[in-house]
Amino acid sequence: MVRGSKCYKVLQARGNANFRCLISPGCKAATEAPAEGTILRRNAAPISDSGYCRSFNYAAFSSTKCSQPESCTRIPLNLMRALANRSIDVSSLGASSSVQRTPVCSGSTGLIGSGGGLQSVRHLQTLAVTPTGPKIIKADTEETIEVSVDGHSLQIPKGMTVLQACEVAGKEIPRFCYHSRLSIAGNCRMCLVEVEKTPKPVASCAMPALPGMKIKTDTPLVKKAREGVMEFLLLNHPLDCPICDQGGECDLQDQSMVFGSDRGRFTDTKRSVVDKNLGPLVKTVMTRCIHCTRCVRFASEIAGVPDLGVLGRGGSEEIGTYVENLMTSELSGNVIDICPVGALTSKPFAFTARSWELKSTESIDVSDALGSNIRIDSRGPEVMRIIPRLNEEVNEEWISDKTRFSYDGLKRQRLNEPMIRRPGGYLEPVTWRAALSAVAQAVHQVKPEEMAGVVGKLADAESIIALKDFLNKLGCENTWCEGIGANIDADVRSKYLLNTTIAGVENADVFLLIGTQVRKEAPLLNARIRKAVRNNRAKVATIGPPIDLTYDHEDLGDGTDALIQIAEGKHPFSTLLSKAQHPVVIVGAGVFERSDKDAVMAVVETIVDQAKVVRDDWNGFNVLLLEAAHAAALDLGFVPGVTAKLLSKDHLKFLYLLGADDIKPDDIPKDAFVVYQGHHGDRSAYRANVILPGAAFTEKEGTYESTEGRTQQTSPAVPSVGDARDDWKIIRALSEVVGVQLPYDSVSAVRARFLAVSPNLFRVDELEPPTVWPQSITPRSSSSKIESSPFIKAIDNFYMTNSICRASRTMAQCTSAFANLKQI
Repeated sequence: MVRGSKCYKVLQARGNANFRCLISPGCKAATEAPAEGTILRRNAAPISDSGYCRSFNYAAFSSTKCSQPESCTRIPLNLMRALANRSIDVSSLGASSSVQRTPVCSGSTGLIGSGGGLQSVRHLQTLAVTPTGPKIIKADTEETIEVSVDGHSLQIPKGMTVLQACEVAGKEIPRFCYHSRLSIAGNCRMCLVEVEKTPKPVASCAMPALPGMKIKTDTPLVKKAREGVMEFLLLNHPLDCPICDQGGECDLQDQSMVFGSDRGRFTDTKRSVVDKNLGPLVKTVMTRCIHCTRCVRFASEIAGVPDLGVLGRGGSEEIGTYVENLMTSELSGNVIDICPVGALTSKPFAFTARSWELKSTESIDVSDALGSNIRIDSRGPEVMRIIPRLNEEVNEEWISDKTRFSYDGLKRQRLNEPMIRRPGGYLEPVTWRAALSAVAQAVHQVKPEEMAGVVGKLADAESIIALKDFLNKLGCENTWCEGIGANIDADVRSKYLLNTTIAGVENADVFLLIGTQVRKEAPLLNARIRKAVRNNRAKVATIGPPIDLTYDHEDLGDGTDALIQIAEGKHPFSTLLSKAQHPVVIVGAGVFERSDKDAVMAVVETIVDQAKVVRDDWNGFNVLLLEAAHAAALDLGFVPGVTAKLLSKDHLKFLYLLGADDIKPDDIPKDAFVVYQGHHGDRSAYRANVILPGAAFTEKEGTYESTEGRTQQTSPAVPSVGDARDDWKIIRALSEVVGVQLPYDSVSAVRARFLAVSPNLFRVDELEPPTVWPQSITPRSSSSKIESSPFIKAIDNFYMTNSICRASRTMAQCTSAFANLKQI
């Protein structure tokens, strides 16, 4: 909290100046006046092993309503909606109340609502208000009911379950099968509570809260019932804790310690279950399974691939695939996070490390353009695993399999020292001075119009702006980013961003997907569209390569004929699109590489205009970028200049490749001098005359922009390999050797350059929505003749899309395993 702000002065007067705001940095309470409902907590409060905060004993509530409940990253959304959106009056609690940090719900991932364990080391926590006397919490809405939880009355929104009512009251309820993002199953019976006038304890996750209901969560009957349920769960559970990869993060361990008995009465032989083969990513030890069915519900509801199911009854019940089959979803690794026991664990991570041995670093993913929030767990110089981080606006609590399992490619085929290709054709390691001098000598021997610079898929914004400034100072404007074409329009941001936003896609009711394989290009966006189909009964139509999108959709063909018919109003889908309240048109990367790209975009703009996809209250026109570097490159203007010439063998003499590996060697003149700067010895390294080793995204602090325009930063989790350096530092040193020194020497100075070129890249963790210009003044795409050729696939192999994936042994195993199933 900023010293001198009103929030700080209020707390300083109360003797609590060492509190800080829990709301996101965008909340004005942290810098100006207290926002309504600002919730504050002590800085760096130590957390005990049981999950409770040892020192937190007071909280200040400045008013009755939170200004940004949806952007809070510390408090579960269900509780925030109850405390903020429902305007619950907590100011009456006063100083007579004690506030403590109480964990709500977590799991093996440590994410809100992701599991049942309440004392795991990775648990997020929420505020639990414990009044010293019976006080009534009121709400200013008609759609509320009054219930009593352990003698304390409170108003809760109508439709809440008993478990959610207990959460609002600050009571911890154990659970295994319940998950906030999945349907209610009521399998484990661990969430039993006592309700007055009921003959026996009820499952709180499946029982709706009714007016006047009196709930008791801590009676001897409830305690005995939970101990009995835990005893049954442990009846057939093996004693594998010393060798189980879930050890230290296991919800069953945590809850058996808190809610279980100190002894068991069953001495019969434990049953055993045959392990299932789900593929090269998920390891199964089905004897440990407690039949919570979380994996079954995730596969059928979120992933849309109903590969798992429950077989048998009673003591013969088990979870499997019925017919032996692999789990074919791009999100299959998320079952590891939601499994509350060690039945489903990571196969590549098996027997490599314990959770308490790892150092955790919060970062973002760069394998696609969504910018999923991740946590990198490392030990020494090695990345041991990658797991998701909660972000409701981006990836919720899921990540794709490519994000989760490709990390082993970070330690294979790495470039760790500068090299120069000698006349004999072999690469010789040299010093940095010798390598930079060789590049400078080649630069001085060519003309500016004979140079070109290409940015790869994983480049950060700092290196992109540095390379652009370096080439521009040499007089070269032949710059572009691979994967988005050389002639893309970068003048208007709304023409190349996902304007609806990732989370906003869930509100749509009609989708038109053009030239995109959204399941392969952005699996998490595909899951959002599936959610819209399930919740809103949205209609989906595709124009492009045929693909299984995990939900019902209408295939309108793979060419441009249907696109023209919709623009002319002759296709039945054009009527459906025009009548939609929230239509969405998504143009994929399959359009960028077409020779008639401008003509296709002109037809798309006609459809957008006629169907009123873009309005004052809704922007449904979207472009789905393919790679992490694309949005930042377009914002920074890393596109061919007005005087640039197309890449040809006739005039190209010097080519600078910044992690660009998709350029075909035949397109590069044999006499051209090629500089390759990157972190892996991939395709382009075999053609390079000089190799400059750079740092991977896990080894540097870099800025990336997602396809929706959200700026985020990576954090270094492990040291760089060998003599590798940050990419922008290499370009800065090269500019000095060449004689066109760049005017920045630190990463902060490089980012200050963003303010002059693209200020949105300077505002980290913020979404900068593009300005929607009136169609009358917006430049129109060229209406040249459109071709009838089909749209091509932007991704041939989901598991082999960048240099890190191509170096990964796990991704190679996935390619081999799923090749026969045509699921890559």
